[in-house]
Amino acid sequence: MEKSFLALIENSIKQNWDLDALTDYKGATLQYKDLARKIEKLHILLEESGVKPGDKVALCGRNCSHWGVAFLAILTYGAVAVPILHEFKADNVHHLVNHSDARILFVGDVAWEGLNEAAMPNLEGIIQMTDFTLLVCRSERLAYAREHLNEMFGHKYPRNFRKEHINYRREDPEELALINYTSGTTSGSKGVMLPYRVLWSNIKFAFEVLTLHPGEHVISMLPMAHMYGMSFEFLFEVCTGAHVYFLTRTPSPKIIFQAFADVKPRVVVSVPLIIEKIIKKNVLPKLETLKMKILLKVPIVSDKIKAAVREQMIQAFGGNFYEVIIGGAAFNQDVEKLLKSIDFPYTVGYGMTECGPIIGYEDWKSFKPGSCGKAAPRMEVKIDSEDPQNIVGEILTRGENTMIGYFKNPEATKQTLDADGWLHTGDLGVMDAEGNIFIKGRSKNMLLGPSGQNIYPEEIEDKLNNMPFVNESIVIQQNGNKLVALIYPDFEAAYAQHLSDEDIEKTMEENRQAINVELPAYSQIAKVKIYPEEFEKTPKKSIKRFLYQDVK
Repeated sequence: MEKSFLALIENSIKQNWDLDALTDYKGATLQYKDLARKIEKLHILLEESGVKPGDKVALCGRNCSHWGVAFLAILTYGAVAVPILHEFKADNVHHLVNHSDARILFVGDVAWEGLNEAAMPNLEGIIQMTDFTLLVCRSERLAYAREHLNEMFGHKYPRNFRKEHINYRREDPEELALINYTSGTTSGSKGVMLPYRVLWSNIKFAFEVLTLHPGEHVISMLPMAHMYGMSFEFLFEVCTGAHVYFLTRTPSPKIIFQAFADVKPRVVVSVPLIIEKIIKKNVLPKLETLKMKILLKVPIVSDKIKAAVREQMIQAFGGNFYEVIIGGAAFNQDVEKLLKSIDFPYTVGYGMTECGPIIGYEDWKSFKPGSCGKAAPRMEVKIDSEDPQNIVGEILTRGENTMIGYFKNPEATKQTLDADGWLHTGDLGVMDAEGNIFIKGRSKNMLLGPSGQNIYPEEIEDKLNNMPFVNESIVIQQNGNKLVALIYPDFEAAYAQHLSDEDIEKTMEENRQAINVELPAYSQIAKVKIYPEEFEKTPKKSIKRFLYQDVK
């Protein structure tokens, strides 16, 4: 197998020419031949407007078929793609377009509403993703090319566009494919430079561990501008000839369930938040009734109940998948215990944008609960500690999946990639004798106890989030070394039980006392503060902790 990502795309398009490729859920479908034709038209548009190989072209919009078309057209043409999350605020988008030196921006209709072209003075054109019309044009060549595009296409392919016309270039593995800006939970976004070998290696990994055949269905619900969603809900599928359904709206649990039932996806990747919401709202309440608790203590009955719950969960995800792969953020331990107890086919992976994304993975049958797999193929992982099995250290990784560096930021690159090629992840963890990786927290989030003890706020929050009427929480350090828990309560559930605001406060104080019984003296929670609204999150659904360090 040649190590070419673009060869994978070309071969799949040719082999699956008449199969369905991309569908906007409840909307139009493109077959692989339509995808190829649209890519070819965009090649003509880019070439005629003077975009050269190596130039940057940005995309910002919700997941949709044309997002996929534009992305593949940029790469197969030879330009560098700059996917930007549509959830970013307008001034962030302006900054990233400018910082990346993008010449063209493909934009979705919703994302475009908040943007201001005057804040992006170096763009030569802004192209509407829905129908590839020009929204803003500052180049005569681009205007001419767009106006005469169909004519130029007809001239180039007078007797129909056929699969033998496709002959995409072959990339150098070290050539820059895309710049992906991190969500920046603790500081400004950094532009991660990913070469083609990273895309190829991540797709090869998916071929090695997942089974997907031409024509099988997958739902794309994670943002495609994020490496996790892009690699495993879009690129891998296109390379296998599968059929991708895009949830073009914000995926609420209701929309997700409906889509799972309709599409019956073969591969399911998810972030913990979606799984946790499904379980907390639909499964746990049924298991926590007194009658259920008694029945679960009777061995034969409890096995039957667990089998029924497992079946219910499997059907909720469409009933047609091999396993659910969870990644992107820490997974709640109580939810994980429940999944394990009913033998639900799930596994937790480990990755980051800088590895496009995969670092760790293990098949669900041999997956060790609480871990996030072992080093993925073509990757090494080690713990920077004198006793990696028992003493927490920074997780380091290197291999085919690691980035070239950060765009225009040699300082940050030097801090992250060392002379031996090890990427310093900023995550802390341990690794057992079999090589399973256990994450303890982010080194930036780690707090120091009164006598220098390491406190991992994520571990305390994990416990807190399972206490009565707690929706989510953050543990911060204030006034010297005192730990304070900011809690956003589940107001809906509390009010449904006729609790007043005073009752909620009282319950949170009881939660504080109960959790302190389980915690060592140096990580006791001194105080609870109720936060009135949901915490702001990154696109990976991690809380933007840095916003809450000084909450009074």
